[in-house]
Amino acid sequence: MSKEKEVLLNEEIRADEIRCVGDDGKVYGIISSDEALEIANRLGLDLVMIAADAKPPVCKIMDYGKFRYQQEKKQKEAKKKQKVIDIKEIKLSVKIAQNDINYKVKHALEFLEQGKHVRFRVFLKGREMATPEAGVVLLEKIWTMIENEANRDKEPNFEGRYVNMLVTPKKA
Repeated sequence: MSKEKEVLLNEEIRADEIRCVGDDGKVYGIISSDEALEIANRLGLDLVMIAADAKPPVCKIMDYGKFRYQQEKKQKEAKKKQKVIDIKEIKLSVKIAQNDINYKVKHALEFLEQGKHVRFRVFLKGREMATPEAGVVLLEKIWTMIENEANRDKEPNFEGRYVNMLVTPKKA
């Protein structure tokens, strides 16, 4: 069902009695739906059911086109204010050399400066699965290198063949 059909309009309102409110805030009280529809037609507006669950249901006399436009505008505004979190992933192995760690940490710090979250993933191959603590040790080593620039969002944890750690930028 579309969002437009969630709202009942004019003749679609089947309740015998409704609590009616005008567009200007005027309260008509509890009246029959036919009477409310008559008032709405006289004013050249629509009768819109606002709260169907209430006893009696609450309806408002308003311009439905304008109401729908304002709702869409609010949704667009809310969507603009949403912040998309970008997570960059850095893959490592247990047998990584120190200069490679430094290189990966340098990139991680660049991502953090840009305000992006960084996930470190240590891939465990073959027999490395027998000692996954080596992955945790590696992530702890990396953490000591970046702890001044980042917050640890997730402690190192195991997910299948990976040991993961998520870090976020520190708030300035």
